[in-house]
Amino acid sequence: MSGPRTATAASKSRSRGGLLPVALVTPAVVLLLLFTIAPAIYAIFLSFRRMKVGKGLLGGGKPTEVWAGISNYTSTLSDSEFWASLGRMLLIAAFGVPLTVILSTLFALCLDAKRARLVGFARLAIFLPYAVPGVVASLLWGFMYLPATSPIGGDVVNYFGTKGIFFSVANVAVWGVVGFNMVILYTAVRSLPKELFEAAELDGATEFQIAVRVKLPMIAPAVAMVALFSVIGSLQLFNEPTTLKPLANAISSTWVPLMRVYTDAFVNNSIYEGAATSFVLIAMTVAATVLVSAVGRRIARRSTR
Repeated sequence: MSGPRTATAASKSRSRGGLLPVALVTPAVVLLLLFTIAPAIYAIFLSFRRMKVGKGLLGGGKPTEVWAGISNYTSTLSDSEFWASLGRMLLIAAFGVPLTVILSTLFALCLDAKRARLVGFARLAIFLPYAVPGVVASLLWGFMYLPATSPIGGDVVNYFGTKGIFFSVANVAVWGVVGFNMVILYTAVRSLPKELFEAAELDGATEFQIAVRVKLPMIAPAVAMVALFSVIGSLQLFNEPTTLKPLANAISSTWVPLMRVYTDAFVNNSIYEGAATSFVLIAMTVAATVLVSAVGRRIARRSTR
């Protein structure tokens, strides 16, 4: 008699075990559908629409929304200012992404070194800028750049010039994410087997050689993931230039693509063209993500051989 009862209890246990993950994941899936998937589908729908003026006297009738085909996309792709804003964003990414990866990797390896002191304090100090909201951090850096309030030579260096503004924006973006990336890489370093380091020490390797030739190749997949996060973040550049715009004449309302989307949708009241531009950016982000992910996997495989 105990056989069927045991089987029934095991079946109920498996049923509860199968339902529990579904119940835990459901709220996240619902929020994803409501606040990400549904708005994205609506934005795609809007990108193929346009507003047609009424037929009343002097076009004074009630405007109606009509099908526009791909005219919003052709308008975006034929606009020289869109490509100029894309070029500015890529220029900042070309400077900011490598610097972010290098600094976060360097900090992680230094914190794991035997000679490192005050590791907890240093880890918190490096991570702290990430905990500060991006708008607040941009305002703080803005006042540090201003000649009247700058403690870092703002009266000598023109941080808001046509060339210096790229460094200023990239600097704010880099320090905003270095702490988060450092935590990822530091966790990866700490998870490595200590026996390897001890064996390398017995073979006469210095601490620098262990860091470069043992630790760094073994955390290559984590470095590739950090690079991917940095690329995606650079393609979403918006908070930093938007916050610095009132302080810098070099930043226009369409300085980077996302600022153009905001200006089209909420300033020029052209939400249809803004939706098309945002969808073009999504396509470019997905393409860049696939490319960087493929390159990262290839580098990681070579490093771990």
